[in-house]
Amino acid sequence: MSYYTKIYPFAKPYKKQIALNIFFNILYALFSTMSLIAVIPVLKVIFDDKKDVAKPVYEDFAHLKTYLENSLNYSLTTEIKEHGEFTVLMFIIGTIITIFLLKNLCNYMALYYITHLRNGMVKDIRMAMYGKITRLPSAYYSQTTKGDVIAKMTTDVNELSTSFMNYMEMIVKEPLTILFTLISMAIFSYQLTLFVFVFLPVAGFIISKVGKSLKKQSMRVQQEHGQVLATLEETVGGLKVIKSFTAEGLFREKFGNINQRLFRYSNTVSNRQNLASPLSELLGIIVIGVLLVYGGYLVFEDQTMEAGFFLGYILLAYNILTPAKDISKASYSLKRGSASAERIVDLLETDIEIHDKPKAIEKTSFEGSIEIENINFRYEEENVLKDFSLTVPKGQTVALVGQSGSGKSTIANLLTRFYDVQEGSISIDGIDIRDCTVHSLRSLMGLVTQDSILFNDTVRNNVSLGKPDATDEEILDALKIANAYEFVKDLPEGINTNIGDSGNKLSGGQKQRLSIARAVLKNPPIMILDEATSALDTESERLVQQALENMMQNRTSIVIAHRLSTIQKADKIVVMQKGKIVEQGTHDELINHNGTYKKLVMMQSFE
Repeated sequence: MSYYTKIYPFAKPYKKQIALNIFFNILYALFSTMSLIAVIPVLKVIFDDKKDVAKPVYEDFAHLKTYLENSLNYSLTTEIKEHGEFTVLMFIIGTIITIFLLKNLCNYMALYYITHLRNGMVKDIRMAMYGKITRLPSAYYSQTTKGDVIAKMTTDVNELSTSFMNYMEMIVKEPLTILFTLISMAIFSYQLTLFVFVFLPVAGFIISKVGKSLKKQSMRVQQEHGQVLATLEETVGGLKVIKSFTAEGLFREKFGNINQRLFRYSNTVSNRQNLASPLSELLGIIVIGVLLVYGGYLVFEDQTMEAGFFLGYILLAYNILTPAKDISKASYSLKRGSASAERIVDLLETDIEIHDKPKAIEKTSFEGSIEIENINFRYEEENVLKDFSLTVPKGQTVALVGQSGSGKSTIANLLTRFYDVQEGSISIDGIDIRDCTVHSLRSLMGLVTQDSILFNDTVRNNVSLGKPDATDEEILDALKIANAYEFVKDLPEGINTNIGDSGNKLSGGQKQRLSIARAVLKNPPIMILDEATSALDTESERLVQQALENMMQNRTSIVIAHRLSTIQKADKIVVMQKGKIVEQGTHDELINHNGTYKKLVMMQSFE
């Protein structure tokens, strides 16, 4: 339940709906009890079970049962003498129909308001989760799968909404129905009702024992749901590779194993939950059976209870069965929902390591230089960067080169605060980037990565991602600078053409040029290029390199390069090896130095 208490704040905006739901549930419970009590006069008329008594006088609460019995008998005999049995019977039936109408109207209104509450909470929880997902640091996604995150957003939220609605029903409508019914039963016969009071806790204990392990099993089900989605996402994303390596059977087997585990855990949970209804009904029927035996004794042997009232009492007792079943099912559902609530709360409460300081600075311009001083950084145990220092003056292009794993891309991750430095500092114009707001820092930077990340949308919306209010003319100018206009103008609808999932309607070079156009349109003073041409063929590389040179004019650029031919014009080339700088200088200086850089150039010239 502790996880549900953390979900409750999402219900606060819907206090009106909660209040109205409770109000109509109270009325429902009241009319539900009245509808069964109203059957007693019908039974007495049909079976002629009525006594001709004098008008009763109320004495005290101890004689309430006798007073009610005599009042009903007096009213029935008086009305029958005046209007006849059939007319009185029709009037009573009309009253019963009216009560049932009010009962079901109240039930509908209660469901109407709880539906608004449930769907509103689901909407707000999903928005909160989506907002958190976009703010979580990159490190979070290296420890989980995209499928598990999607499962939390979908199956867990749906499970929570179902269990929460059942919980709302359980704590208001069903308990009140049982309470009002028990009060009525106690008035009719406190001896019979005493047995029911003893039995209810016993039944509750038995049902809770059966559902005790449900939360743990439900957690496994949700985790396997996440694995199914993760495998599906991997399969769709890597379908070409799977087909080319004829690995369809391998992936089918992998998915089959996960699916089988989900099947097994789902069966365990469902079978345990399915016990709720038959178990509660069986226990209830046992009670009804005992009541029939003891009540029959009171009617026929002891003669302290009239037959009509006894039949009404049994109807009331049976009226407890349905809400009792619903409560047991809701309690099982609550345990299942608790597992989902735990997973949702776990995501919502995950610490955002990259956050703004209380009085963070809004950095809106870049005037001097970027200073990287004495950085030591590690992802796990071993340092990726070791005592790394570098200065990038405004307007210059600095290239980082070196073998894979030398720490080049880590510099880009630290500059953009995808990760925070652990030792040392990074400053812009003498201000530590951790003292700036994350939004203003990233607004100063444009990022072009090796993998062209595009979205299933139009060219316009992909290019204008960093400047949503850009005009068509500005978008076209950015496309021209990025050498992308030549193919965009030939698309069926120009810049309004949808480029497909991840831009799969375009070639690799075309996708990369759109990524560059996106960075150009944002027009940031600092540009970071992370191996932007390494995945391209020679012709595409030429066009992209030309686009990059156009973009880098009059800008401060940090270029992480794999192909050394693309950075020969850089103002400074920094050669990295195992997280350290081993050489730095211009292309000609490093060639003349006859060191690591020259060896790298020679190696690539023979590729």
